[in-house]
Amino acid sequence: MDEHRVAPGEKIDLERLDPADTSGVGGSESKARAQTRRAVEKLETLQELLYAEHRHALLVVLQGMDAAGKDGTIRRVFQGVNPQGVRVACFKQPTPEELDHDFLWRIHAQLPGRGQMVIFNRSHYEDVVAVRVHKLVPKHVLKRRFDEINEFERTLTQEGTTVRKFFLHISPEEQIRRLTERLQDPEKHWKFSPTDLAERRFWTKYRRAYEDVLRRTSTEESPWFVVPSDAKWYRDWVVSREIVRTLEALQMRLPGLSPAARASLKGESWATRELARRS
Repeated sequence: MDEHRVAPGEKIDLERLDPADTSGVGGSESKARAQTRRAVEKLETLQELLYAEHRHALLVVLQGMDAAGKDGTIRRVFQGVNPQGVRVACFKQPTPEELDHDFLWRIHAQLPGRGQMVIFNRSHYEDVVAVRVHKLVPKHVLKRRFDEINEFERTLTQEGTTVRKFFLHISPEEQIRRLTERLQDPEKHWKFSPTDLAERRFWTKYRRAYEDVLRRTSTEESPWFVVPSDAKWYRDWVVSREIVRTLEALQMRLPGLSPAARASLKGESWATRELARRS
């Protein structure tokens, strides 16, 4: 996965990174799909450990151009996890109430607690990407927000939340193909928004904004991964394997009986007491 990881301060030129690249798995779709299935199965076990141990939390951030595959990634990679310990948070255009607060206010309410995994479908990075493209805030405000984001994520990691951020990198040709598919398939009409085509006019500006985000906010503790996403199967392979690797690095263990539970079992056995109660 290191070939997709952005080093702190690394200058990224997205035009020079092939969104159709599948070299990480040797271009083998069948091999990638098989490994993804195993990773998804492993993720189910690791998520149960995360929930049971109740010491760590995981925040997964998904960003990308329209139709980059954020929904598809969530559907395929997290299909086997227990909803009890996993949530998806979507961040659309801010509401009037949200605009009355600082830009991170709405983010705090959606963060994972201990034992939880939360996936952000878009995130606080909209407030340094979309607002920049459409010139909604001055440059000095944008600069300050980058500092605030880095400090915010640093605090999260210090408090026990692991952060992994994925930029789903697609080509403009693949984007228009996917948008056209939404129009041609009645079952996908609900996905299409008039703003999808309008935003394509700002492709270059969005690309530059994301390049700045990747350079300025990929840290050792909260790294960005640029995921080639024209091939959906490769995207799923990269994301699933990195999340599994991240959770395995936490070296989690199932907890034993709590002191209270042990105390309740002293003396006569629990089974004996239970039988007596039922008789």
